[in-house]
Amino acid sequence: MPFLADLAKITEWLYLCGASGVTNEKLRDAGITEVINCTLDVPNVDLPEIKTTRIRIDDSPHAPLQKQFESVADHIDSVRSNGGKILVHCVAGVSRSVTLCIAYLMKYQKLTLVQAHEEVINRRPIIRPNMGFWKQMIEYEKVLHGKNTVEMVQSPIGFIPDIYQEQTRNMWAFI
Repeated sequence: MPFLADLAKITEWLYLCGASGVTNEKLRDAGITEVINCTLDVPNVDLPEIKTTRIRIDDSPHAPLQKQFESVADHIDSVRSNGGKILVHCVAGVSRSVTLCIAYLMKYQKLTLVQAHEEVINRRPIIRPNMGFWKQMIEYEKVLHGKNTVEMVQSPIGFIPDIYQEQTRNMWAFI
């Protein structure tokens, strides 16, 4: 699936993609100076001019990704303030890396969860954080902003973020 390899430019300094998009050519073309690899076993970039950080985390609803929100957001903003560009990737670029980018946008761009999700999905339409990561982002939004713009609601397929309700209704209309 070639679209998983596309580098999505979230801001002037923050990029997102799946592991297949992490190529020397793409990194150099985009001017990437750092990479955050949030996978268990995808090899790190091996370019001397690019610093790589690995966050070993599974794409599981029970994985404690929220423990990384603050440090990753701070790291992304440090790269920005030093004039660099950073790429965050996981295996497919739809769940783990997306969640970390949304957490950054909520903290440093002062966006609500709804706004941050909208920013990312507009630049990478295939995003779909797992339900556990949604719950963690909802908790983080409450900590950052004192309120929530997304809540988990019951659906025919279990609990989902309320912003997915319309999609779920449309899906069940075809079945």
